[in-house]
Amino acid sequence: MDAAQQQPSPDEILAQKLALPDQLARLKQAYHAHPMPTLAERRAQLAKLKQALLAHKTPLCHALAADYGQRSHDDSLIADVLPCIMQINYTQQRLKRWMRPQRRHAGLLLAPAKVAVHYQPLGVVGIIVPWNFPVMLSLGPLITALAAGNRVMLKLSEFTPHTNAVLRTLLTSVFDEQEITIIEGDAQIAAAFSALPFDHLLFTGSTMVGKQVMAAAAPQLTPLTLELGGKSPCLIAPDMPVATAVARMIFGKSLNAGQICVAPDYVLLPRSEVEPFIDAYRSHFTRCYPQGLASADYSAIINDRQYQRLISWLEEAKQAGAQIHPCGSPARDDSQRLLAPHLLTEVPAHCQVMQQEIFGPLLPIIPYDSLDQALAYITERPRPLALYLMSFDPELQTRVTNETHAGGMAINDCLLHVAADDAPFGGIGASGMGHYHGHEGFLTFSKAKTVLTRGKFSTGGLVHPPYQRWFQKLMMAFLLR
Repeated sequence: MDAAQQQPSPDEILAQKLALPDQLARLKQAYHAHPMPTLAERRAQLAKLKQALLAHKTPLCHALAADYGQRSHDDSLIADVLPCIMQINYTQQRLKRWMRPQRRHAGLLLAPAKVAVHYQPLGVVGIIVPWNFPVMLSLGPLITALAAGNRVMLKLSEFTPHTNAVLRTLLTSVFDEQEITIIEGDAQIAAAFSALPFDHLLFTGSTMVGKQVMAAAAPQLTPLTLELGGKSPCLIAPDMPVATAVARMIFGKSLNAGQICVAPDYVLLPRSEVEPFIDAYRSHFTRCYPQGLASADYSAIINDRQYQRLISWLEEAKQAGAQIHPCGSPARDDSQRLLAPHLLTEVPAHCQVMQQEIFGPLLPIIPYDSLDQALAYITERPRPLALYLMSFDPELQTRVTNETHAGGMAINDCLLHVAADDAPFGGIGASGMGHYHGHEGFLTFSKAKTVLTRGKFSTGGLVHPPYQRWFQKLMMAFLLR
């Protein structure tokens, strides 16, 4: 076991927990000393971060592979590094406009006066990072928080120690601890972190842990953005050829071996298309990964705990009468934590794969006899983080868009709606609350403060008591029309 993976002692954990309030206090003190960074200062921070990220992209890919045991270098570039570079470029181009105060109408009652909305940094933002995309899901919200002028306290996942080490080197090369403070540690540290009185707290992770984070933040009334998950459906309509549907959605379930919060969690398709779908999925997976589990492009499950969870859910479904359709042979490698996609049919509703977010390469297939039945199945369940529709029918596209709720939606594609820099990303209900990405992210990490300004002449006295003066009666009669 190397130094990056050594477990801290109880005394060290206690010391870490006790240090957290002081670390937050130092960040808040630094913020109060300089509460409104200029456009030039924010752009300089983002430029430095971009250069450091580009300089560390190869070490980050190697570190991610070390944490997973096997993770595609290209997967890491595509899903972890590239989105951050694109986000910095996008933000740099628009930040001046975002920061500009917006003039609003004062209205007749307040005239003559000026009303403007100023976008002010919140202060110190806490960010809790998951293990599945530890670069994108740390630096992504960090980019937006810095663009909004904040200081940041970053809690990295204990399950990605090698990646954390590179991230720490990357960030400390361009920021000091009064700008960004990096925290590592297990669930005890994460719980203490969640209870700190941040000016905003962003958590990405499971719905179950999200509830705990929300409960910990409640006594401080800490504003929250929760990016959770849930069971994201992929609805294949009768007009869509199943081979085309598979080609459009398989990447979203294969990237990072399906360990993605917006990966398709189950497929709804016409009953007659179940067997053709299985055949097409197996064939397409083989084309993408010709060597199966030995393909360098296919990723392992992050750790033994997650691997055993998936295996136990697979066995539970099998024991309950589900039919298992592995995509390849061998279908698993326990020593390397490699698990090929497993399609599941005839799965009883009580099984874990039908109740919980899967977060791995297991995919239940649910046949339907009518689109009404399929849509009812989706709407009767907690609202997911993503919804995928495979259909070229414009009327059906409109119907599904209007009649279903999800954090986001992609039509005839999968996963890539999250990569849209100019659109918000966030859940709804059990899949989360709030948004970040793009302009909405800047707004999330800013206080939109209304400022009314009067000059030397003010009409305010016209509405002061006593209220029975003739001009007040006339004014109220004129306004209440």
